[in-house]
Amino acid sequence: MSEGEDGALQQWPFRFERTLHELVPGLQQAQSSWMAAIDSLREPDRKTHELIRMVCLVILRNPEGVQHHARLAAEVGASWEEIVGSILLTEPSFGILRAVEALAPARKGYKEGLGGATGAPQGS
Repeated sequence: MSEGEDGALQQWPFRFERTLHELVPGLQQAQSSWMAAIDSLREPDRKTHELIRMVCLVILRNPEGVQHHARLAAEVGASWEEIVGSILLTEPSFGILRAVEALAPARKGYKEGLGGATGAPQGS
C-alpha cells in the first residue's frame, strides 16, 4: 500500500501502478478506467475471462500475473485441472518450457484463491 494525495493509504493492484501514478497520475487513472471497462465485460463469463488473461501472462512469462489470475480464476470457481489445462494449451505454439515455468506460480495463486473462494473448493 502507498499513501495517496489525501494522506490515506492506497493499495495498488499492480506493482508498476504506484510509480506510474507518481510520474503521470492522469495516465495511471486512465489505465485504471480502461481496465475496469475490460473487467466489466459480460462475456465471456468471469472464470473464462480470468483463464484467458492467465494464459496471456503464461505466454509473456509473467509469473506474478499468472499467480494473480490463477487466484482470481479459483475465486470464481475454476478447478486446478482447468487451470493446468489452460496453461498446457500454450504448449503447441509457445513451447513446453513456458507452460512448465507457469505451473508453480499458478498453483500458488490457485491455493490463494481457494482461501478466498466463497464456495466449496474444487480440484486438489
